[in-house]
Order: sequence, then structure tokens, then C-alpha cells
Amino acid sequence: MIDDESAVGDGGELTELAKSRSPYEERPVARARRVKAQELIERLVAEGRVRIADPDADEVAEWRRVVNYAKRHGLEPAGKRIEKVPCGGAVLELFLAEGPHPNARNQRPKVAGGVIPVPARLGHLHPVVAALKDDESRLIVPSALRRRSLLLLQGLAAEAVRRGYEVRKARSSYSRREGGVDITVDGFAYTVSARQEFPESTNPERSARLVVELAHGLTDRPGRWRDRKSRTLEEALGVILGEIETRAAEDTQRRQDQRQARAEREVRWQAALDVAKQQAVREQLAQVLREEARGWQEAAALTAYCLALERRLQELDGTADVSTLDSARRWLKWARVYARSIDPLTGLPGMPHTHEPTAEELEPHLKGWSPHRPELRG
Repeated sequence: MIDDESAVGDGGELTELAKSRSPYEERPVARARRVKAQELIERLVAEGRVRIADPDADEVAEWRRVVNYAKRHGLEPAGKRIEKVPCGGAVLELFLAEGPHPNARNQRPKVAGGVIPVPARLGHLHPVVAALKDDESRLIVPSALRRRSLLLLQGLAAEAVRRGYEVRKARSSYSRREGGVDITVDGFAYTVSARQEFPESTNPERSARLVVELAHGLTDRPGRWRDRKSRTLEEALGVILGEIETRAAEDTQRRQDQRQARAEREVRWQAALDVAKQQAVREQLAQVLREEARGWQEAAALTAYCLALERRLQELDGTADVSTLDSARRWLKWARVYARSIDPLTGLPGMPHTHEPTAEELEPHLKGWSPHRPELRG
């Protein structure tokens, strides 16, 4: 029996236990994950991509941990990163993409130094802002807030044009209480809108607040800015335009990854299609061969029957009725002609003609690929 007092003592044994605890990297789970991550990198470098068919939820979670381990511990090859192919279906596919992720801190576009200038009056406006100013059905807010909103949008539009971007009429639908513009970077349009934050408030301070929003789109990045004690909306325009540039960099990289994935998927589909065509043509030839073999077997059986019938006629010659024998001989003659007619080896068989395989003929050999387009079926 252990003495509780001596076991606790002055905490010495607990201190020794804490000292003897292995670092995370040396624990079995971490060691196994490191081995798996290293094996994944080796396969990606050698094969270009790794495809895991029909993974369950636990397998997907484990592969995500392995990829995260490789990223955290710098196991990715220099200048590359591990990405997932968006191919859909019950397939997990990983590949090495070029360059660091555009969302990495060192890849985010730098906001231009200083504050983006905001005009003091509504003159020499960008045509899109001018059209919004003249549209009384939009940006229905108190006149002071409307004027400030237009000045903010003009400052943002002018700086966007200076940086080489295009400013267009907002395509996204928004409330009549809002007014906005689209800023287009590298072909991607981002809607920036301004509105009164608390239009129903009777508190003068709250009702005088504006909020500027950047439509979320496919991202969960921040997209709403308000006046703060430390920074006004006018001072935040550089941050807003910088966020647009960051999203454009992400969308551009995503577009490149998708194009690369589509091109690679097209190559894999074409390779699968070529193999499927060969197998489908092989099946056409095999079908002809099977039919000829069946014909040959039937002809051989009929020929054997004719030989047996001939022997029987010889045995009964002189004893059976003459008319009966004549009838049997006529039947034997016809049977031999027929047997020769269905025998594929009567003449020398040649290479059969084949046709372009149909989608139905290709499908059994495509291993999940569609016979019509480069996509995997679930």
C-alpha cells in the first residue's frame, strides 16, 4: 500500500515526471505524422499529385493534419505549397502548386503609404460617382451623409484609377439607402458601398455614422469599416483598397490554380480516354473472336454428327428401306454443306473491322471518368 504523504512529499516526484515528459516532436503521434508528411512530400515530388479514393471523414481529417504538419515544419519544397485539387466526388487529391499562398503575410499587397486623399467638394467626379450623385433613387440618406459618402467613393475611385484599376457602375444589387461602385482588378470586380449605419436611430451621434462595406463574395475576409476613435473612414480608404488588392491577388492565384487543375484534369482524362478506347476496341475484337469460336464449335459438332450419320448409313446399307436411306443421304449432304457454311475456318479469317467506340462502350473502362467531358463522377 502506498503512503499518500510520502507519495506527494514536496512535489519532487511530480517535478521529475514533468521533466521526463517528452517534447511533442518526440511523441509517437508526432513522429508518425512526420513520417507520413515526409512520405507525402516524396510522393508529390515524384508523382506530381497524390490521389486518395473514397476517403472517409477520419481519413480526410488525418490527411489535413498531415498537410498542416508539413506546412508548419517547413517540409514543403522551396517555392511550392501543398494544395487540394477541386475535382469533386469522393476523391481527395493533393498536388504541389507554385509559390507561397497569396494569403501568406509576406505575399499580401502593401497598402500605399499615407492616407488616400479625399476631395473637399463634389467637383470633377469620376463618371460612375457622378452618375450615382445624380441618381436620386440611390443613396437615400441625410444630405450631409450623402455628400460624405460620395466624397469617400470619389477618393477611392480616383486612387483606384491612379493605380491602374477600372471603376464601373456597381453590378451587385444593394438597398436604395446605399450607394456604391465596382473596382475591377485583374478582371475581378469588387463592390464597395457606403450607407448610414443606424438609419432608424434617434440618437444624433449614432444616426450620423457611416459604414463602408466590401461585398464578401467567396471569401470570409473582413469587409466592413466604420469610424473609430483612432481612425476615420477617410483614413481607412487605404486599408479598403489594400483589402481589394489582397482579394484580387487571392482570386488571381485561385484562377491560376483552377486553370492548372483543369489543364491537368484534361490531360488525365485524355489519357484515361485513350486507354478506354484501346480497351473498347479490344472488346470489339474479342467479341468477334468469341462469335467465331462459337461458330467453329458448332460447325465441329455438326461435322462430327455428319460423320456419325455417314457411319450409320454404311451400317444399314442393304438392310434398311431404300427410300429411307435415300432421304437420310440427302439430309447428310445438306448438313455437310451447312456445317461448312458456318465454319469460320472454311476460309482464312482476316482482321475484323472495328468502329469508333461509343460512350456506352467506353464507360466501363473509364474508372469513374465521364466519357463526354473531363470530370470524375461521384
